[in-house]
Amino acid sequence: MRRRDFLLATGGALASVPMWTKRSFAGGESPPNILWLTCEDINPHLGCFGHPDATTPHLDRLASEGARYVSAFSVSGVCAPSRSCLITGMYPNTLSTQHMRCKTPLPPHVACFSEYLRQAGYYCTNNVKTDYQFDPPASAWDECSKEAHWRSRPDKAQPFFAVFNQTITHESSIGTLFESDEVLRQRLEPLAPHAPEALELPPWFPDTPIIRRYWAHYFDLITIMDKWAGGLLQQLEEDGLAENTIVFFFGDNGAGLPWCKRWLHDRGIHVPLIIRWPGKLAPGTERDELVSFVDFAPTVLSSVGAQVPAHMQGRAFLGNAESPPRNYVFAARDRMDERYDLIRAIRDKRFKYIRNYEPYRPYDQHLVYPESFPVMQEIRRVEKEGALEGAQKLYFADVKPLEELYDTQADPHEIQNIAGQPEFAHELDRLREALDVFLDESADTGFIPEIDLRTWLASAWPSPPETLPVYELAINTEIFGKPVETYVEVVNGTVRLRRLRAIKTLGLVADALPLLRAALEDYDPAVAHWAAVSLGHLRDAFPETRAALLKALEREELSAKLGAARALVLLGHIDVAMPVLLQTLTHENEYARLSAVETLELVGVDYPGVRDALEAVMKEKETYPRRVAATVLGIKIR
Repeated sequence: MRRRDFLLATGGALASVPMWTKRSFAGGESPPNILWLTCEDINPHLGCFGHPDATTPHLDRLASEGARYVSAFSVSGVCAPSRSCLITGMYPNTLSTQHMRCKTPLPPHVACFSEYLRQAGYYCTNNVKTDYQFDPPASAWDECSKEAHWRSRPDKAQPFFAVFNQTITHESSIGTLFESDEVLRQRLEPLAPHAPEALELPPWFPDTPIIRRYWAHYFDLITIMDKWAGGLLQQLEEDGLAENTIVFFFGDNGAGLPWCKRWLHDRGIHVPLIIRWPGKLAPGTERDELVSFVDFAPTVLSSVGAQVPAHMQGRAFLGNAESPPRNYVFAARDRMDERYDLIRAIRDKRFKYIRNYEPYRPYDQHLVYPESFPVMQEIRRVEKEGALEGAQKLYFADVKPLEELYDTQADPHEIQNIAGQPEFAHELDRLREALDVFLDESADTGFIPEIDLRTWLASAWPSPPETLPVYELAINTEIFGKPVETYVEVVNGTVRLRRLRAIKTLGLVADALPLLRAALEDYDPAVAHWAAVSLGHLRDAFPETRAALLKALEREELSAKLGAARALVLLGHIDVAMPVLLQTLTHENEYARLSAVETLELVGVDYPGVRDALEAVMKEKETYPRRVAATVLGIKIR
């Protein structure tokens, strides 16, 4: 199914946004206001969530007046894909907004949910961050600026939806210190800074003075953020609106520190959520139902009595349209800045299952942005000295496991991978199956190489030929709990997204080499791409493989061509791959250039022509190919 067809099957077009009138609400009812207080890059490290190192009196008070949701999760370990989900009520991997800092146009019938609120007569403001992976339409907000406020609405009787986002806890603030301790004390008054020596470090951090200093700084910033939240809550009370306003407080992803943010372990996706709804939510309650970011938009619409559009993929957990609790939450990791990966995760209340479709990419991929901060630099210093211990070493493993399974009750830090333990085989199989169902139902586009996404978004992908290829593979092997034959059957089908996921999975099976060689000629260049990449990483050195890759290198489609080039480099045939790689460096498609630079990184700067090529890439403005080139050349650009 094409992206357009899938999305059009799930909902109708958005009507024009009407002007507010006092007759917008039947029976003269007073609809509730909605206030969103959001912050960045924190886990539930608040006093009201039981964290002993947190100092958060204002949010603790808010929780005492409402409900704490202790099982709330982002859909990604980073902000922009998650924010695309929050504002649309749809998964990033359905919308193709999963890659960090991509720009993806919304389908015609999908809207920012604030537009539906405006239809219902709400005055909607956003202060100020959007970061949705698409340009929000003018109809999304009545006001979107640093001055946006509910107080700006011309008619004070008009209900409002107001969003305020505080960036003080962002990774960039955690990674840098205030210019002086005096500035820190002033920002924290009347509270005191956290003492680094008194805090308990997570087990994945080495215990050094520098790490402790920045971990304490993280909690200081949370306290400053708490003051900001308290100020807005005070304004709400001053305006006499507190009793008729539903207040949401939440973070956008996990802590902005190494091996937290960007990852699908709970430290990357578990967020605090507090909701105060006077008269509807009992004060001081704890709710343990699973909540996902995809649920927020339908929940807000349900809470104000507005209709929830059919295309939204979440469930309303409050209001008129409240539905039964969900059994699972899902999350995905795709390209994070300049580095690719392909990871999917599912979690119930106890067990977390993570599937690594590219285990050959280590956890430790060099990302220019986090590498610029002292915490990552300190971890690397300790690692270089060979002084890491226990869980601290996990991040530096050469490869990732195919599957990870964690008992989050017994192992809240997700350190002990129990995927191979027989006593948990039932849980593993259950979560495997649930994840597969989700990937199908959500039409996950993360298996389309980003090089090809423009074509996919334009619904311009060629239809299958009349005579389809037939693949055969007779081996008695299972992967992800299913026989290999199951995946072969899917590759022989016509459902493109399922074919891509199946060929990507078969690429993890060493015995699938004959099928992968045949797939290099597949009509779908993305199938050929994954087949080629897999042949390289499986180190298939058979002469017939080289011949098949050379043939694929001559294909017109970029993804197939660059997949073959990567495989040839991995197999030691650098000379035949270099012309394609060098030629691609001038292509207009940034993600094709990124793929070429990634492969040149494998070649190494000592190979003739590589250094000159990468130095030419450095002349680009701020692009992801430039970041990788800088890393390979040892140039600091931040």
